[in-house]
Amino acid sequence: MSTSFSSLPVVSLSALSSSSPKPDELAALSARLDEVFSTTGFVYLTDLPLTFNHEDVFGLCDEFFGANGLSLDQKMTLAKKTFVKTNKNTYRGYFPTQPGADNLKEGFELGTPYKKTTVSPLTGPKFDLTEPNVFHLSHAEFQTRCETLHTQLQALSERLLSLLAVALGKPASFFDHYLADSLSTLRLLHYPPISSERQQELVCTPHTDSGILTLLHQDPTGGLEVRNSEDAWIPAPYVPGSMVVNIGDLMAKVSGGRWIATYHRVRSTKPADGEVKGRYSVPFFFEPGLNCVVESVDGDEVVYGEHVLEKMKGWVEFQDVVEDVPEMVADGRMVVEAF
Repeated sequence: MSTSFSSLPVVSLSALSSSSPKPDELAALSARLDEVFSTTGFVYLTDLPLTFNHEDVFGLCDEFFGANGLSLDQKMTLAKKTFVKTNKNTYRGYFPTQPGADNLKEGFELGTPYKKTTVSPLTGPKFDLTEPNVFHLSHAEFQTRCETLHTQLQALSERLLSLLAVALGKPASFFDHYLADSLSTLRLLHYPPISSERQQELVCTPHTDSGILTLLHQDPTGGLEVRNSEDAWIPAPYVPGSMVVNIGDLMAKVSGGRWIATYHRVRSTKPADGEVKGRYSVPFFFEPGLNCVVESVDGDEVVYGEHVLEKMKGWVEFQDVVEDVPEMVADGRMVVEAF
């Protein structure tokens, strides 16, 4: 059960820095992760076993969204079919901001850097969850770095899952079947600046994540808030050298409710001059394979592909767009409707 925490815990992953970690250090880390996910559902992880620092990660965002990044026309060539009917990609790629929505962000998504071998009736004409990544032709080096970051975050997720398996009293390999043909998503997000005349408290509304684990790089702008058991919104500011990691709805079910999928939101931030600042955010959503049977400790089962397709019905970037002309995005005339 969530507690009345007033800040997020911080846990070091220094035990994972060795190629041969000590068993007692791994056991202690497993127990600590069990504790924080059982009481808070969120944690700052430090001493990350990654070759990417924060400057590297947000450099990718700047290359895509920044002043010297891709133009709107270039980004729209990578847009999901939801937004440009003639594009073939349905699940990976770019999505523009949704004018008038509280979830005011644009994003670029990529999956595992190799073509999946899974073939399933779930992968139909509307959304192909196993489709390859799409990149702009001018972004060869960008593609390599994005896919390398995805690979490293996937490897870190694998190590975290083994620690969580032990915390449940299971073998460290208990979650290995989640890794086959994983659909994990790396998402580069840009929350554009909002003029001081616009009254908008939130740029991402309260929600829980739907899947297994989320590993988040956030920039120094801040704005992330997590809800505790007393319904108070607790700030989760940027901590240099850290990632914020949280449990998703499906992992909470896997644990039989032992771990918590905690509500969180993003508040717009205003500097002294009153103008709302832009923000970069890079979440990595660990996802099992399309046909993976996710089973809870209570014996409940769900096929992951069915789970995510159902969740997508409520995600605005996967709803049908009436018009797909890029200019409508630029001047705020784009309209969305439900399935």
